Amino acid sequence: MAQLTHIQASGNGRKTLVRVRPRGFCAGVVRAVDIVELALEAYGAPVYVHHEIVHNRYVVDQLRRRGAIFVESIGEVPEGAVLVFSAHGVPPRVREEAQERRLRVIDATCPLVTKVHLEALKFAREQRTLILIGHKDHQEIVGTSGEAPEQTIVVGSVEEVDQLAVPDPDRLAYLTQTTLSLYDTQEILARLRERFPSIAGPASDDICYATQNRQEAVESLAQQVELIFVVGSANSSNSNRLVEVAKRCGVPARLIEDAGDIHPEWLEGVNHLGLTAGASAPEVLVEQVSQRLATLGFTDQRDLDLIREDVRFTLPPELAARRSPVAG
Repeated sequence: MAQLTHIQASGNGRKTLVRVRPRGFCAGVVRAVDIVELALEAYGAPVYVHHEIVHNRYVVDQLRRRGAIFVESIGEVPEGAVLVFSAHGVPPRVREEAQERRLRVIDATCPLVTKVHLEALKFAREQRTLILIGHKDHQEIVGTSGEAPEQTIVVGSVEEVDQLAVPDPDRLAYLTQTTLSLYDTQEILARLRERFPSIAGPASDDICYATQNRQEAVESLAQQVELIFVVGSANSSNSNRLVEVAKRCGVPARLIEDAGDIHPEWLEGVNHLGLTAGASAPEVLVEQVSQRLATLGFTDQRDLDLIREDVRFTLPPELAARRSPVAG
């Protein structure tokens, strides 16, 4: 709250833009984008990518221009070609199809998503029904549920938990999509534990560190501004959750793809504006949005640094020699 006092007391008459950190790329996204770029350098174009490497149109378009071809089906990839699995992970059947087509596979699955896959396999081996908390059609959930499809039930709300019918209430486990809202997940999990007190869970939280950090940063930012812009694509789960977190804090928020999405009328009466970016949105978009906002009167621009991130993920062995470990 001290920061709020400082901003409001600046008295310079200019409109203020507060850009909160952490924002933008997480270590898993940096790693995934690096993998595609390094694969293009190592093997030449085209390099095929299963699904969007990350959920951001700008990033996908940039890689497409360099020679990446994004496909939804393994059948679209010529036999023997280079194929990169996206950061969201894939179900085992996709890996099997890639092997059948003798593809040279490079796995860009986020290590935190891989952790959830391994947990799903563990619970499946224990003959438990797996309750997977997340958005049914999201690529990450498709991948995780594919580890044990006959034993997995996806739920996305407290209401869906109330409707659950399970074979054995004493043989249950839960896992979560890594990019969910902390608040929503806690509500769903509380109801699960209320209905099924013996339900097992992972040894540590599945919500990604970057998702959690960006949500907590928005909660702090919401105390200081009248409106928040979240830079991110419409199909980015973690970006949409940031909008929800802001609104839950009582502050209007809008998801914008880039600077061109800004409508000047949104800013009428706003003197203190907040800005963040989802974990798959590059910093260049934040800079472009900041420049556009300066032309709209927000010339007093400052960064609010809240949480330091130093998570590092190594690259796959076949590419590791080309670049040192990446940081988030």
